Amino acid sequence: MILEIIIAVIAYIIGSINFSVILSKKIAGFDVREKGSGNAGTTNMLRSVGKGAAFITLICDILKGVIAILIAIAIGTISGTTDKAILVQIAGIAVVLGHTFPIFFGFKGGKGVATSLGILLMTNWQIGLICLVFALVLMILTQMVSLGSCAAAVLFPVLTMFIHENFIVEEGTGYFIYSVILAAIVLFNHRSNIKRMLNGSENKISFKKD
Repeated sequence: MILEIIIAVIAYIIGSINFSVILSKKIAGFDVREKGSGNAGTTNMLRSVGKGAAFITLICDILKGVIAILIAIAIGTISGTTDKAILVQIAGIAVVLGHTFPIFFGFKGGKGVATSLGILLMTNWQIGLICLVFALVLMILTQMVSLGSCAAAVLFPVLTMFIHENFIVEEGTGYFIYSVILAAIVLFNHRSNIKRMLNGSENKISFKKD
């Protein structure tokens, strides 16, 4: 139990480092949460600060998920635990919760999509790539980042029921519940977007701002 708590705390702290807030203050002189949708994520960075800042935010948020999983694997290996899969799952959930409710930024963070992508690609590169391509296709066709993000979140648990290989740690503990929890977090964070999609008023992405 001590090992699991250590992993959870480390991953949560990593997730709590909100690059969109840091970069928006450094580059543009304001907190991105005070502009646009009020969300501390890549899409609002694109709309409020620009492409360069949005790209850096995207990469950094993805890396948060990657690093959290790698640390969980490393600690699990050093400790000699027989179930590193559960450590991976704890790290994945905790880093997304940290991104969503960052202790360093008043518990008001982003929606966890980019960080979840990093987690998916590390947890199972095959499932991660399928979800990424699926999300990108929907985003391009509809110009709605939220639709692609939510659809990919739902697809993740579905794929875990059919794909049982290529996990970074083979299934000592099943990944289905883990995938459902991550999907639920992403969908919860997009609840306002879902309402707008249902009534046809969801914002569409624009790449015109430099």
